[in-house]
Amino acid sequence: MDDTQDVKIKVRGLSKVFGKHPKSALELRDQGFGRPEILEKTGQTLALSNIDFDVYEGELLVIMGLSGSGKSTLIRCLNRLIDITEGEVVIDDENIPKLSDKALLECRRRHFSMVFQNFALFPHRTVQKNAEFGLEIRGISKSERHKLARNSLHQVGLDGWEDAYPNQLSGGMQQRVGLARALANDASVLLMDEAFSALDPLIRKDMQQELMQLQAETQKTTVFITHDLDEALNIGDRIVLLKGGEIVQIGTPEEILTNPADDYVRRFIEGVDMSRILTAESAMRRVRSTARSSDGPRTALHKMRENSIDSIYVVDRNRKLLGLLEVDEASRAVDQGADTIADYMTQDFRRVTPDEPMQNLFALFTEKSFPIAVVDDEQRLLGVVVKGAVLDELARAGDQ
Repeated sequence: MDDTQDVKIKVRGLSKVFGKHPKSALELRDQGFGRPEILEKTGQTLALSNIDFDVYEGELLVIMGLSGSGKSTLIRCLNRLIDITEGEVVIDDENIPKLSDKALLECRRRHFSMVFQNFALFPHRTVQKNAEFGLEIRGISKSERHKLARNSLHQVGLDGWEDAYPNQLSGGMQQRVGLARALANDASVLLMDEAFSALDPLIRKDMQQELMQLQAETQKTTVFITHDLDEALNIGDRIVLLKGGEIVQIGTPEEILTNPADDYVRRFIEGVDMSRILTAESAMRRVRSTARSSDGPRTALHKMRENSIDSIYVVDRNRKLLGLLEVDEASRAVDQGADTIADYMTQDFRRVTPDEPMQNLFALFTEKSFPIAVVDDEQRLLGVVVKGAVLDELARAGDQ
């Protein structure tokens, strides 16, 4: 994520010990003993140790790890369903471990909605009434909670199912109700604990896509727990990878795949189809030279010869991509006495955004093999991708 983005949740030095004498466990931890030795010597379980990370505003952060890694404990520490042993969890300048019971209740209502693996629906309540439940607890008026719940059910694609009961719904639809209930509360952070794990694989894929779409539309800050690497790579803006109650690596899916922190992470990512995960950004190269729209053909030719290239991208003062000029066309412009290159540019080239999957790039190279332009949302030229760079990147990834 962008370092300038606002931090929504700040976690610092978070540790959790299960047992009646947590101090003894932390003392041994500080002396260098590991989780198994601490359990053997004290009977205390060091579930989490020295956890540090940030969650950015509007981010979909995935916390993942194998069974016993501490991921579900961690998400429950964020909203203090489980009290932490030491450390800080700060959301919008409120340090959650320090809040009184009354302030904690208000903080949870304002900041946290949770979606569970087992749906947690009330079987005797209709879909509409399930979606309204959190609002009802908060004392929201009947007409207002009806409207808010209807809107959230619409967001998750459950129009027309308001009067159905949970046992009339498929697993995927039941999970949509749980998601709608969380959205209706309009808390600033959505916590999802293995929310799709109980679903069939195809339904799970559909729900992942819908979550990403929903998150893009609402910009809801979301913390998602999973043990599934493919799920984490598919939906996460960033991934926090846990092992034995400690953070092993934090990064974007691409950073974890291309630069694993240690052998544990390397083993974790074995078998991933890198061409499906790597993006144009991985293979992007700096543009050797560009022409300005105000350049004459002789200036453009000089730039191409100086850089040993036979085509050049043309940009304006803000680096917005305007077109591509081939060396033959530049020469023709000189022969015809043209003062500008505007009429000699072509639009017959390919442009992609940095997140374009690398597996899609091969088909974009034309017979002339112009470098593929990589642009941002404002069509500013960020770099180029050449065919050889794609091959090199995939070969390097395959050797890891």
